Amino acid sequence: MTMATTTIRIDYAMLPDHFDRSRPNAIAEAIETALRDAGIKAEASDIFSHIKVELPTSQLTAACAGLADLKLI
Repeated sequence: MTMATTTIRIDYAMLPDHFDRSRPNAIAEAIETALRDAGIKAEASDIFSHIKVELPTSQLTAACAGLADLKLI
């Protein structure tokens, strides 16, 4: 069975000030950890112009709530 996947892109320019933009890998890791701690099977990675977060579409609502808590959306 195939699972639908959603990709969320977060532009570096839109990151809140509490994120150190000079450490994009650390930002991706912090986002991934926060979502995983909330029970969301997410993978976040540093792409040249943005952070890419991939997760099962079935967990999109919960991921949005987690990203809102981090002030990312």
